[in-house]
Amino acid sequence: MPLRTGSSRDTRRHSSGSQKKDDGRSQGQRDRDRLIYSSAFRRLAEVTQVIAASSGYVFHNRLTHSLQVSQVGRRLAEKLLRESTADPSQEILLDPDVVEAAGLAHDLGHPPFGHIVEEQLNELAADFGGYEGNAQSFRILTKLAFHSPKYDGLNLTRATLAAVLKYPWMRGQNTKKPNKWGAYESEREDFDFARAGDANSIQQTPEAFLMDWADDITYSVHDLEDFYRAGRIPLHLLGTIDSEERAYFKQNLLDRHNASGGNKDVVTRIDDLMNTLASLLIFTFPAMQAYRGTKAQRSGLRNFSGVLINRYVNGVKWDSQADSKYPTVTKEFRDEVLMLKELTWTYVIQDPALATQQVGQRNIVKTLFKTYSEAASDQRYRKIFPAFYQERLQEATGDSERCRICIDLIAGMTETQVQRIYERVTGTSSQSSLIDPLN
Repeated sequence: MPLRTGSSRDTRRHSSGSQKKDDGRSQGQRDRDRLIYSSAFRRLAEVTQVIAASSGYVFHNRLTHSLQVSQVGRRLAEKLLRESTADPSQEILLDPDVVEAAGLAHDLGHPPFGHIVEEQLNELAADFGGYEGNAQSFRILTKLAFHSPKYDGLNLTRATLAAVLKYPWMRGQNTKKPNKWGAYESEREDFDFARAGDANSIQQTPEAFLMDWADDITYSVHDLEDFYRAGRIPLHLLGTIDSEERAYFKQNLLDRHNASGGNKDVVTRIDDLMNTLASLLIFTFPAMQAYRGTKAQRSGLRNFSGVLINRYVNGVKWDSQADSKYPTVTKEFRDEVLMLKELTWTYVIQDPALATQQVGQRNIVKTLFKTYSEAASDQRYRKIFPAFYQERLQEATGDSERCRICIDLIAGMTETQVQRIYERVTGTSSQSSLIDPLN
């Protein structure tokens, strides 16, 4: 099991110098509090979950999502601790405060406009380590966020840093998931510290496992709630076994997952998965009609979400086959969550209107990167960078470092900031130049 070797789980990466008087908080609670007060966390209020809040509906954003992941993750940990048997031969490495902190931190590296910009940034950064939202979260925690002038990052404990590693391997280390990794090479020492001697293992810590499952639960359930309310996902038509809508949804899944890079498990098990979805809706969904916003529908939908979350929280158990305490989730619940995610893919993410918007978002990011990377290479034009990034450029030793700084800047913007800066660099802004949206 990870984190059984090396120093204590409460060890921090940097010495904090003079010790503050103990205020009664655990180390995990200190980590959680540092995250809540960080500007990187506040930024998530203006980062899209799937559809921007400015669309008119009260959609979840990355901040509300992260709060929910932290809450569900904590409840998962507390549930498992209650179910633990007293066995002095087994060390239970499970701290609800650490899981909660990891939930707050897990999406800090999510760029503006969602996964489409994550893909674009990865293309732009292909020659100097790529871009991955989870690796960027780890970079923010260990390098870019601020807590003390004595060191970079938030100086979190080893346990919390390890719990944030949803993908606990470096780029290229896991051939089964080549497009996912947990840290850049520039954070290799921090990664090794977090893994405490288990850097060659690709197993999540128990706390990272719970954070990951809490992430799956919350975004699958709350995206479903958001887009049924918005009239995008026709839940009321999918519970009937022989409905035309069910046939359309099934064919869409087959077409998408038969394509190169699709999930072959979905194709081979399509009928079982469709029956899983139908059963879930038949027995738990509150209404068989389109959403109109009546009191009965609103309260029924809220109850539906609660039932699903409770179902998936209670579906986590201790793995009886493991050598030591480690959580597990049954295949039944994983299948249900998979199908909830597929609904959002079919009815929202693949929609032509969203696809068209994403083309524009890619173009905005490409324009900003070209502008900043050219300015980074010429001392005369570095004034377009915020002061902190000008300082970093002065310390950079090559093109790769300068380009990474440009990626950090763009990825760390809110969506409003990206749009305003784009308008300025393209000369289409009518706002005062005396107000810098990045400071």
